[in-house]
Formats: sequence, C-alpha cells, structure tokens
Amino acid sequence: MRTEQVDFGVLGTVTAERAGGPLALKGPRHRAVLARLIVARRRVVPVARLVADLWDEPPPTAVGSVRTFVNDLRRALEPDRPPRTPARLLVTDGPGYALRAEAVDAWRFETAVETAVQEEPAQAARRLREALELWRGPAYAEFADEEWCGGERARLAELRLRAVEQRAEALLAGGRAAEAVPDLDAHLTGHPWREEGWRLLALALYRTGRQGDALAVLRRARATLADQLGLDPGPALRRLEAGILAQDPALDEEREAAAARVWSRAAEAYDRTVAAGARARLESTVGLLRTLAVTGSGGLAAAREHRLAAITAAEESGDPELTARVIGAYDVPAIWTRSDDPADARRVVEAAERALARLPATPAQDTARCRLLATVALESRGTRSARAAEAAAGAERLARRLDDPALLAFALNGVFMQSCTRAGLAPRRDALGTELVALATRHGLVTYEVLGHLIRVQARAALADLTTADAHAEAADRLAHRHELPLVGVFTDGYRALRLAATGQPQRAEAAYREVDRLLDGPGMPGVRAGLLPLALLCLRLAGRPYGIRAALDPAADWGPYLPWIRPGFALAADDEKTAREALRVLPEPPADLVQEALWCVVAAVALELGDRRALRRCQDRLRPAVGQLAGAGSGLLTAGPVDAWLTAIQEALR
Repeated sequence: MRTEQVDFGVLGTVTAERAGGPLALKGPRHRAVLARLIVARRRVVPVARLVADLWDEPPPTAVGSVRTFVNDLRRALEPDRPPRTPARLLVTDGPGYALRAEAVDAWRFETAVETAVQEEPAQAARRLREALELWRGPAYAEFADEEWCGGERARLAELRLRAVEQRAEALLAGGRAAEAVPDLDAHLTGHPWREEGWRLLALALYRTGRQGDALAVLRRARATLADQLGLDPGPALRRLEAGILAQDPALDEEREAAAARVWSRAAEAYDRTVAAGARARLESTVGLLRTLAVTGSGGLAAAREHRLAAITAAEESGDPELTARVIGAYDVPAIWTRSDDPADARRVVEAAERALARLPATPAQDTARCRLLATVALESRGTRSARAAEAAAGAERLARRLDDPALLAFALNGVFMQSCTRAGLAPRRDALGTELVALATRHGLVTYEVLGHLIRVQARAALADLTTADAHAEAADRLAHRHELPLVGVFTDGYRALRLAATGQPQRAEAAYREVDRLLDGPGMPGVRAGLLPLALLCLRLAGRPYGIRAALDPAADWGPYLPWIRPGFALAADDEKTAREALRVLPEPPADLVQEALWCVVAAVALELGDRRALRRCQDRLRPAVGQLAGAGSGLLTAGPVDAWLTAIQEALR
C-alpha cells in the first residue's frame, strides 16, 4: 500500500504534514532529531553525532534515548508500516540514520530561487513571490541557539534576503519598477546593511520618475552604513548616484533591449554572409565560446563542451594551421589549478600535441606554436607533468621574444598553472600576478587584469598579507562589475570567507563558506566546487587545533577528489588505528594544486594522533618550504592556519 508523501517544513518552526494535516512529533528532542536529519539533506547522521548535538553532557542512556526518539518518529511518519518491515522514510544506514525526505519547504525554496535565474523576468518574479511565501518565520525557529543548525539557518536567511533582491531585479527587468518599491522599503527596514537592496530601491524610484526620492534613498544608505557599520557606500552605490545625477541613459532598461536587437541583427547578417561550411565559422565559434566561458549561468560548461566539438571539426579538416588556431584561440584566463573535467582536458592536450607535431617549423607559425604550448600547460594543471612545465617555459620564451602582450598574458597563465609543484611558492605566484596586472592594465586586457588581481589575492593571503589581498579583491570586483564577469565573485567571496577563518571568526566563516558553495552550484566549475566545502570546514576546525581531527571530520560529506587524503582520518575516527596507519603508508602525493598544503595539514593531524613518525617526517618535509605562510591560503578559498604552528606540533611530536 502506497503511503502519502510527508511534507516537512523548516522555514519557521519544524513541522511535518500528510495530506495537509499535521503529524504529532511529540517532544522537543523528537523535533530536534528530525530537524538534525533534515539539515543533513538525506545523508547519514551517525548516532554519536546525534547524541553530541542533542545534549551538552550526554547521559548514559543517550544512545537508547535517540533510538526511542527515532522509533517514535517512525510511527508518526509511517503509521501504516507493517510490523518488522524496514522503514522507508527515516532509515537506518550504517552507523546512524538518514531521512529520505522528498518534500522539504526549504529545498523547494532553493530550487525556485535557482530556477528563477534562468527564466524571463515576469515568470521569475512570480516564482520568487511564491517561493518567499513559503516562509512562516525564521528557519528552524525553535533551534536558534543550536550550533548544529547555525550554519544552515544563516545560509537560508541569506538566501531569503537574496531572493527578495532577486525578485526586485526581475520586476525592474520586466518594466515593473513601481511594484518593486514597497517590498524593497520593507526589506531595508529589517536589513539596512544590504547595499544591493539600497541600489535596487534607488534604481526603482529613478525608473518611476522619482529622481529626488532616489537620491534621498542613496543619502539614507550612506548615513545608515556609516552609523551602523562605519563604512562608506561601495562602488555600485557610488556609480548609481553619479549616474542618477548625470541622468545616465544606461540606467534605463531600454539598454538591454537595444543590446538584444544589435545581437540579433549581427547574427542574422553573419548567417547570411558566411557560408555554413566556411572554416572562418570555426574560428568565430571559438571567439564566441571564449566570451561565453566568462558569462556565468552555465556558460563555462557549455563553452567546454562546444570547444571540444570545434577542435574535432578542425582536426577533421586536415589543416594543421587551422587546428592550431582553433585550439590556441581559447585563451580564457584560468585561476583554479584543478581541472573541471580531467578527461576533456586530456583530449585537448592530446589534440594540441598532435597540432604541434604537424605545424610547419617556420617563424610564421611561432604565435600558433606559443598558443599551443600555453594550452598544454594550462590544461595539464595539477598533473605534476614534466612536459607541462616544459611547455609553460617554452610558451613564455616565445611570447617574450614575439613581444605580443596578449600572447604573453596567455603564456603567463600557463606558467601560473605550473607554479604549484610544491608548497611555499606563493612569492613566485605573487610576482606573476604583479606582472599580469601591469601588462594587462597597459594594454587593456581586462580579463587578464582580473586574473592578475585574483592571483595576487591568493598569493598575499598565503603570505598572511590580508590588507594587500583585500585591495586586490576589491579591484577584481570593480572590474568584474564594470565588465559583467560574474564568475569573479565566486573567488572574491571565497577569499572573504577565508579571511574570516584566518582572523578567528569561525561561525561567520562557516556561513560564508556555505554561501560560496551555493554560488558554485550552477556556474559549471566542478573542479572548484567538488569537495571544497567539507575541506574548507575541516580546515576551519583544525586551524590552531592540530589534535582535533576526530571531532572535525564530517563522515556524511561528499569529499570529492580530496577523499584519498581524508580516508586515514575516517579510519582514526572509527578507532581503527591499523587501517589508519596503512592508509598513511600508501598515501599518494596530492595533485600539484593550490590546496596541497591544506591536505598535508589534514594528513599531519592524523599522524599526530597516531604518533606515526614516518608520516610526520613526510608532512614536515612537504610543509617546511612554506614556513611563515598560511597553509592552504594560496588557494584564496581556505586555510588550515599558520604553517609554523603545524611544523611546531610536528617537531614536538618527533622529539
């Protein structure tokens, strides 16, 4: 017999309903168990974790009590389940329990917000209004003081605030500025520090012909930010104020319509003029993909997919020079040293090597050769390949000799990708970033100017120079806003989460990391997102506590590519020291990327608990070149704290 779906609510007090009727969830700890399982999002929560979350000082009967709460919840959730048959909703799985929920109001809310991004303004505004109506009060309202849901409550609260602003933006885009004003006024009454809310309210007023009111709102924003936070308005508010005073036509929504008309007419003209089979179409396609890759909203993933198709078509033409141009024209700046799709990257490298072998050995082909070498270096990121390092050096030599600024910027990006072969190379990357910023500024290479600033954010963070890193993050944000480069915000927001972690603000850092993870859900950067959140949170918990890995690990998290370096910790947490020691013994080197120092700190934490001298010496050897730096902060996204603290703990353990 099929049981009707149970609808769970957490956007307010925690509830469960079937067919519109509330289910009796018994006492507060029953509700706490249910809420804790919903927070886990269908993943297993070990019984030990439930006990630790439910009691500050667990009684001897705690485990039995948890089992009782679970049994009571099962009877409430599946009252018609025959005796001695397995539960289908609140299930036992390994060391704990999981709630296989399908309908949770918070999840519906998140899906609606994500879907609205891809929709036309009218549909997006309607969907977001319906999503915001799901809120009955603060998320997990009765558990406001519980640490286990603090991060989730903060994440959902921030998502709600963004949804209010996102709906206002959709109303503005749909020519319904007047409708946006009342909700934005109420929004800012409760959350006066939201600069984006102030910007949207002022813009909505301006577009309804209320220029004076718009300027008054911006004056209120300035006073509020100064009084409450001691801050001046950010660049977006300052630009809007200047635009309103100048009555800038760009503030009118017709700008978007005009751009759409120009694009449509140009595309039609291209289709009429350039033959379908013309080779020029392949090169034009790569130029389009290069732009698509930096636009956000899935553009990067689409660009990668179509790039391979373009390369295949070029190779099938039998023209090695055309193939070289098609491969080398995709000079999209790259900041992350782990590939989004290693298999695709290998195929690009193989095609580039084939093109290099077939390219005529003449000076006329030096530019194409340089681009192919830079491509090999870029697409071989994280592989510890001697050929990739050789290709990076070769591309740099050619680019400097050819005296082509754009070519040199591309080549230096390849050099950057090969600058993570060991720990402690932040000064080298800082020099690369400095040269890129200067080169790109002189020659108007905007995307490489952004790249240079982001490289310097990473490098200065590694060197614990957060003031300089702040300045470069702000510079990158200004350029990104001016030139519509939305993916940049993922890395600058990630740096600000790291900064909170590095300055001893763990709760705010955790909330910020969860927001970065949300931002990464969609832009097509799995190489960045996979495993990043649990690793960042693990490093946050280990910083300053080298002996705390048992409590810091989240066994239910998706560790992605970092799992091999986490497994020894899992064995240790399960009190299986033999397996933990064996895992340390056979542990491979981490990839040559920006998080390897953090991974060595994770390994060191396990080795310290075990007193494994061989593993400790290995960690000491790998971390020593980074003396004086923040472990893992070269990623610009996470840190396990000062390398010196880890080396001190290792040295003391080896005495």
